[in-house]
Amino acid sequence: MTDTETDVTASPEILTSARGTPLSKRGERTRRKLLDAAEQVFAALGYYDASIVKITEAAGVSQGTFYIYFEGKQQIFDELVADLNRRVRHAMSEAAAQGHSRAERERLGFGGYFRFTAEHPALYRIIRQAEFVSPDAMHQHYAKIAEGYMEGLRHAMNTGEVVRADPEVLAWALMGVGELIGMRWILWDGPEPKRIPEDVFAEMYAFITRGLGTPSEPIPR
Repeated sequence: MTDTETDVTASPEILTSARGTPLSKRGERTRRKLLDAAEQVFAALGYYDASIVKITEAAGVSQGTFYIYFEGKQQIFDELVADLNRRVRHAMSEAAAQGHSRAERERLGFGGYFRFTAEHPALYRIIRQAEFVSPDAMHQHYAKIAEGYMEGLRHAMNTGEVVRADPEVLAWALMGVGELIGMRWILWDGPEPKRIPEDVFAEMYAFITRGLGTPSEPIPR
């Protein structure tokens, strides 16, 4: 699962208040605290049972402070989806960039994705809530990942690293593999998030490289 062709850090986002004014460094830190708190609260309680009171309590700020940065619960939820999307794409692209072949970039990119989701299992729960709470935010989440993935696959096809196929279909199929493998072995397997077992990762990687028609790179032990 790679996103190397979409540079998510090249143009840092200018963060603003709810009124659209640029934030100071202190303001950025407070906004970050609110997003981190929202991640915890929405994951634990779900969108409808979550509240601004619970988010501000978790962040350790007042309700008045919340409204400096966000207009309401819907906006912070949408911003959280976009924030998690940026962060997971960065984790994938940073890991995949270390690879020297498409197969190696796939292996490293999936590794980056699984590490991120192990640290942020709320990603799964929040994106599934978005299907009902904010469908546009959910669509954007997947579309942004797919966009970079398709570019990488097109390049690999042009250089003969993978078989020629519809890059959009391949991108969504590979995204589905990563999401469901992660759900099964990270989110569901035990009370605490865990790393993907080595044998599971190896089996998944072999399946992917067979599907792409590219030789597997050895998996470091």
